[in-house]
Amino acid sequence: MNKEKAFLDFLLERFRIERRKFDRSGVYAYTQRLLAYNSNKMEGSTLTEEQTASLFDNGTLPKSDEYYRAKDVEEMNGHFLMFNKMLDTLDEVLSQELIKQFHYELKSGVFEDRANGYAIGDYKQRPNMIGMYQTVRPENVTHEMYLLMEWYNNQDVDISVLAEFHARYESIHPFQDGNGRTGRLILFRECLKNGIVPVVIEDANRNEYLDALKEYREEKSLNKLIGLLEKEQQFYWGRCKYFM
Repeated sequence: MNKEKAFLDFLLERFRIERRKFDRSGVYAYTQRLLAYNSNKMEGSTLTEEQTASLFDNGTLPKSDEYYRAKDVEEMNGHFLMFNKMLDTLDEVLSQELIKQFHYELKSGVFEDRANGYAIGDYKQRPNMIGMYQTVRPENVTHEMYLLMEWYNNQDVDISVLAEFHARYESIHPFQDGNGRTGRLILFRECLKNGIVPVVIEDANRNEYLDALKEYREEKSLNKLIGLLEKEQQFYWGRCKYFM
């Protein structure tokens, strides 16, 4: 048994056991906190790693002289739920419906999104942009996602295929908000499902990540993104060795 397979077998077993037992001291809880903190931080969350851990471990936040933003708390809790939904559906083939379910878990408790009339658990109804870049218009999202899923489900999945899927998904930007977080969760899930060391993209590498996505949009090159994903695989694996 090679080291990667042993690591993945360990993760899958521990995720299921620790989640079922509400264990907050092992690799399941660590991964929940690590992925939620970094993915939300990348989107502007003000919660610290310590605050994220407290919210996950016991549902409370440390006393602070600063105000907590409700949206940050709601989205962090939503990310925890989305991760659990991912574990519960790991045996399913990735589909548009499943991706919408992930988005629902992430966003269903976010008051601001509901107040703004954003579609929750469904594709966007208004055009949106990534900085200065246009994304796929709402009326074309279902078709573009169909083409993406049809392509992906006929691939022999490796890290380069996942890089392309992620770059194309983010370019489509199917949801009104939450595209990065659902996309990065899918990336983690599909690694886990296909016997690949999972990727957790660190907020510390946010600029490198954005540059890699920009390179794909402008040049259709995946070189930077593949290099970053491989680096982040080693980061996550290195952190998880403590639990083995």
